[in-house]
Amino acid sequence: MSMKRTLIACAALTVFLCAVSGWFLWQAHSFLHTPAETPGREVVVHITPGETFDEAASALQADGVITDAWRFRLLARLEGKAQSIKAGEFSLHSSWTPRQVLDALTEGRAMLHKLFIPEGLPWWKVARVVEESGLTTAESFEKAIHDKDLLRSYNIPFDSAEGFLYPETYLIPRPRGGDAAPIVRTMLSTFWEQAGNHIWPNGPPPEDELKRIVTLASMVEKETAAASERARIAGVYTNRLRRGMRMQCDPTVIYGLGTAFDGNITKKHLRDSSNPYNTYRHKGLPPGPICSPGRPALEAAMQPEKHKYIFFVSKGDGTHKFSRTLREHNRAVRRYLLRR
Repeated sequence: MSMKRTLIACAALTVFLCAVSGWFLWQAHSFLHTPAETPGREVVVHITPGETFDEAASALQADGVITDAWRFRLLARLEGKAQSIKAGEFSLHSSWTPRQVLDALTEGRAMLHKLFIPEGLPWWKVARVVEESGLTTAESFEKAIHDKDLLRSYNIPFDSAEGFLYPETYLIPRPRGGDAAPIVRTMLSTFWEQAGNHIWPNGPPPEDELKRIVTLASMVEKETAAASERARIAGVYTNRLRRGMRMQCDPTVIYGLGTAFDGNITKKHLRDSSNPYNTYRHKGLPPGPICSPGRPALEAAMQPEKHKYIFFVSKGDGTHKFSRTLREHNRAVRRYLLRR
């Protein structure tokens, strides 16, 4: 009798265990193949460096990307991916299955944001563009470009990264905590990459020559957008330097005025000796670059056109009239500038 009861009890236990096992299997199958929401929505999540997988799973459940953080952790451990989560900003979707979410966090790429920096902007305008992108603040950007350790690590021979914030269309991840330093590093790395590939394939020039080239290139960048004129204008400034003449470059004066410049350059500005960038009053090149030039301007500064021009004046159509003598230049001013 006892044997019969034992067999019945074992059979009942077996049925119970099978039922429980089946229920767990059904739950697991349901979790793995059922999205958190239907039709679902995009959810942008931030995984910070050092964040544990358990913390990330809890955040994903709170955001509605997954339905069960515990099961999600178990899935990651069973697939050996619990230690493979990446830091960054990820675009997920609540209509994805848990496995799709896991793959995105461990094998996918963090979101990249487009950042367009045009040629010829001074650093404070670059800071404004970066701030308008929503990636960081202008204050953080200003701090980064003046960081002495950062500048030293990229061999920048000035007190700021002006001139080396390479103009380009960037695709970059959102920096942690809105810190602009990673963005600045990307710009500086791009400068040296472009310079190494196209301008200095055998290595950068000595520091004084590097200062001269980048500063001259920034002046060329601000003076003309005409590709055919860049090397010629670089040649004009080279001729003036050789003769000991003053550069008399309006864009350098404007740069020295900074954000105070209201769009109208006056005789008072040109006579102001307290402005170190006033090349009407101070001989030689200005103390440093006045913008970050593009590659064509850098190439023009490296190889200025050889000629005898020492003056030029805007013709009002984006190009310039070049002159060899002051008499020729005065005629050109009367023709193109005073008449206009």
